[in-house]
Amino acid sequence: MKAVVTRVKNASVTIEGRVNGQIGTGFLVLLGVGPNDTEETAVKLSDKICNLRVFEDENGKMNRSLEQVGGSLLVVSQFTLYADTSSRRPGFSGAAKPDLAIPLYEKFMAHCRERGFAVEHGEFGADMQVESCNDGPVTILFDTEVHG
Repeated sequence: MKAVVTRVKNASVTIEGRVNGQIGTGFLVLLGVGPNDTEETAVKLSDKICNLRVFEDENGKMNRSLEQVGGSLLVVSQFTLYADTSSRRPGFSGAAKPDLAIPLYEKFMAHCRERGFAVEHGEFGADMQVESCNDGPVTILFDTEVHG
């Protein structure tokens, strides 16, 4: 799995002119699923992201977690994270097919909810408009194939 996680003051996703998901302080998670990903991958990645300490403490240090700041997650499926950019027109055959990707996308969000977090989301495969007010900005890339 690949994820681009941005610390936000607020974020939303709109589909066909209607807001589908919206959060205040928290993480905007652009989540891509690869063909070798499993439920275990989804759980491990959700744990890493939910435990990420990138919110400032009273000394201005990035030392507080999502839980400590009462944050939420906005998760948006993003197969384009698996783009092959070896040519000017990217290919996306490296992303998992929907029959694998959708259940793992859902598992990722379910595990975040099980941990007690509010999770908003986009719609898998939809044309979405994502807005965010990046905080910092702080943006971190996760790739389970590279970093486990």
